[in-house]
Amino acid sequence: MTQNDYSTLLLEIGTEDLPARFIRPALQQLKENTGKILKENYIACGEAKVFGTPRRLAIIVDGIPRMQEDRTREVFGPSKKAAFDAEGNPTKAATGFAQSQGVSVDSLIVKRKDKGEYLVAVIEEKGAQVREVLPRLLEKIVLSIYLPKAMRWGNKDVKFVRPLRWFLSLLDNEVVTFDIEGIQSGNLTRGHRFLSPAAFQIKEIPSYKKLLGNNYVIVDIEERKKTIREKTAKLLSSTGESPLMDEELLDTVVNLVEYPVPVIAAFSEEYLKLPKELLVTVMKDHQKYFAVQTPDGRITNRFIVVSNTVEENADTVRIGAERVIRARFEDARFYYEEDIRRPLADRIEDLKKVTFQEDLGSIYAKIERMASISGFLADSLLPAGKDKLMRAAWLAKTDLITGVVREFPELQGIMGNYYAVHDGEATEVAEAIEEHYLPAHSGGALPKTDIGALLSLTDKIDNITAFFSIGLVPTGSEDPFALRRQALGIIAVLFSKGYEITLKELVRKALDNLRDAKTPDETIAKVLQFFEARIENILLERGYAPDIIQSVISFSTGIRLKDMQARLEAVKEFKETKECNDFLAAIKRVNNITQKAAVSVFREELLEEGPEKKLYETLMSVRADSEKLLTAANYREAIGLFTTLTVPINNFFDNILVMDKREEIKQNRLSLLNDIWKMASSVADFSRISVN
Repeated sequence: MTQNDYSTLLLEIGTEDLPARFIRPALQQLKENTGKILKENYIACGEAKVFGTPRRLAIIVDGIPRMQEDRTREVFGPSKKAAFDAEGNPTKAATGFAQSQGVSVDSLIVKRKDKGEYLVAVIEEKGAQVREVLPRLLEKIVLSIYLPKAMRWGNKDVKFVRPLRWFLSLLDNEVVTFDIEGIQSGNLTRGHRFLSPAAFQIKEIPSYKKLLGNNYVIVDIEERKKTIREKTAKLLSSTGESPLMDEELLDTVVNLVEYPVPVIAAFSEEYLKLPKELLVTVMKDHQKYFAVQTPDGRITNRFIVVSNTVEENADTVRIGAERVIRARFEDARFYYEEDIRRPLADRIEDLKKVTFQEDLGSIYAKIERMASISGFLADSLLPAGKDKLMRAAWLAKTDLITGVVREFPELQGIMGNYYAVHDGEATEVAEAIEEHYLPAHSGGALPKTDIGALLSLTDKIDNITAFFSIGLVPTGSEDPFALRRQALGIIAVLFSKGYEITLKELVRKALDNLRDAKTPDETIAKVLQFFEARIENILLERGYAPDIIQSVISFSTGIRLKDMQARLEAVKEFKETKECNDFLAAIKRVNNITQKAAVSVFREELLEEGPEKKLYETLMSVRADSEKLLTAANYREAIGLFTTLTVPINNFFDNILVMDKREEIKQNRLSLLNDIWKMASSVADFSRISVN
């Protein structure tokens, strides 16, 4: 077909104002469902682009053919046995089936299905004109979009997240007519609700975006984003200030407006005495305003509100925004000033009245566990900072019952830092209260201080072991307590800080605090397996080959994570050497013969022949030298020493019968081989490594 044989489809779904958070998911569904429904109905298509505003969801699809694809359909009929008589003539079952499918009996074929053979009618279907089938398909596309909180509106039966108002549907310049709940599609759309409310025609698809723009609707989300960025930068260009262009906030604001016009507003400088994060959060969460900052990162008393009107209305927008933000800041100031009247330390007892989890007791019980874990970590890793770490552990959760954090939960820890400073607590204690929530997400910022890092480990390991102990374990995609994220946080901190502690020690200490934990040994195993899976995923993301990971993953919870990293690098380097393949072949022979054998204690005096004596002598030499290297975590050189066993191992197998008829000799030879495997596998499980 030529280019002229293809058409372009435009579908716009007009609605009452949609919640901003629903627009992108709705457009994603619109794009995916349109492609799927067209394909299911034998209509190929080209590129599809989606557009959206609070009042409309739209899609433009290129490359729509004039005709559906021709296709062949197979329909199974009666069994072969029922379709033909003893002479092979078709029965009434065969002729009736052929007649019902509109084909001749002679065209029927026999095909096997399940355990029998059946008649099959092969029906050639010609594709219909796409224009004829599009009405029902567009109706199906509209009804396929489902968003949370969808409901029926008025006396309508169709469920949608907001009332449907109009449908614009064109195939090139012709209307595709369909009807949903009395709303008939046409070539009409609507402009901005207030600036250009009248309906107007779209006569051809290429003019769609331009005509909407003329009617104060920027239908492309990315264009609205660009407009917000550029106009905001222009407003602030003379001062050198910049907006705190929070991407999450921008994604929300861009879907609150159809014609974005940023406006500068201001508030009284007296509110700048409040914590920066509190001001930013009030502006962002309550009002969807952008804070403004100086080049050195200080918040100013100006902010940006993105209006949905023309620039001529800027003064009205500014006055309203300033009046609203003043009231919000007054509320925030009230909470903050009430909070600082009472020191955090005085709130500790109140945590006894706040439930952490029904089966795990109060938050006070949690901080008791945290204090115990913190003391253990301090004794092992930071004796000089024990007092401050213990103090931080007891204060870590006290800001949860302050007014500001109740109003703005996302400020937990941050406000604790401010309140601790106000109370005169040590700087390290105050910082740790904030840092113990870090990292807040995968790849997020890590605690900078040791006290903050250790408190982060304390909090997260208590959460994980506590929930595991009562059987609340992540399953599939379900992880309501974000235990996977917290495990990743622990791993990130341990990798970063290189602390001399293992996950096994950390888990065991945390579970020791849970006296009522059910089957603690089983719980320990489950928690360690949980961590092992997270570590494996992290290492895969870092680019390590699966076989290299498998060779050391069993060590991951029983050694320092930095030590495991060194093993990984050593094995990775070893795989690139010329000695690798020969050593792997030899050491795997050792493992294969010893892994299922019952092994006794090795006795040197039972050695008889030259090859086994030579193997033993080489083992003794390698063991003596490698122990020093392993103590120094020099795994690469240790593996290099192991490869000197390759030739003695091969000579041993070539010349010595391991399974000697004399049981004592057989056991001694197996024991020798077992000692070799134990030494080598103290670095990595070489049986897991694939040959290059």
